[in-house]
Amino acid sequence: MTQSTSQEIRPDGKDRSNRDWSLADQVYEEVLRRIVEGEFPENSKLPSENSLSEQLGVSRPVLRQALSQLRDDGIVLSRQGSGSYVHKRPAKAMLSFAPVGSIADIQRTFEFRITIESEAAALAAKRWNEQSLGRIEQALKALDGCIETGALGADADEEFHLAIASATDNHYFMSTRASMKPQILMGMNLARSLSLTVSSDRLKLVQSEHYEILDAIRRRDSDAAHKAMRRHVENARTRIFDGTPASH
Repeated sequence: MTQSTSQEIRPDGKDRSNRDWSLADQVYEEVLRRIVEGEFPENSKLPSENSLSEQLGVSRPVLRQALSQLRDDGIVLSRQGSGSYVHKRPAKAMLSFAPVGSIADIQRTFEFRITIESEAAALAAKRWNEQSLGRIEQALKALDGCIETGALGADADEEFHLAIASATDNHYFMSTRASMKPQILMGMNLARSLSLTVSSDRLKLVQSEHYEILDAIRRRDSDAAHKAMRRHVENARTRIFDGTPASH
């Protein structure tokens, strides 16, 4: 990387500029790329912060921000007094499906969805009527059809989540999803595309999570709906970086 280090992120976290955030995202994706391509093998120790920041042409605070995100994603882990190690090597197909510069933003979208959609599911469980519940059920049937035919199903997946947002009877959930639709669909396309390449059973696992959400909503169990949705979106985020299907 050739970006200048003249603008740095302060260690106290203050006065971060947009350019700093963009640079940290670039570092995040570059280190991730090297891990995926095997330059930094699984279970190996990453170069020291000094060495890696020099290789990438960035400041150590920028590098630390990127490494922090990689730790959050379960890709690297830190061992006190020893440094950072590669914990998991994602499937190489991820680099083919994800547009350049998009992975960090996709992860932020998932972070946001975990909170918002869990609350939406809880409210939907309390407020659904026959029409709104029918829309959720219809979306799930469409997803069943996608699995049977081997279709990707990202649009049907989005309709399922959108139907749950609609069942809250709160238009702000709908408008929030509408404003983020391109980012949400990008994440769904990536997750479902990777699932198809890993195992024919992966999307069946995803669908079982959808049915757990529907079951909780149908029973008007808001707590169970909240937990089921949170687990589902967290699993979707995790599956992007997994080489094998996740289990409950």
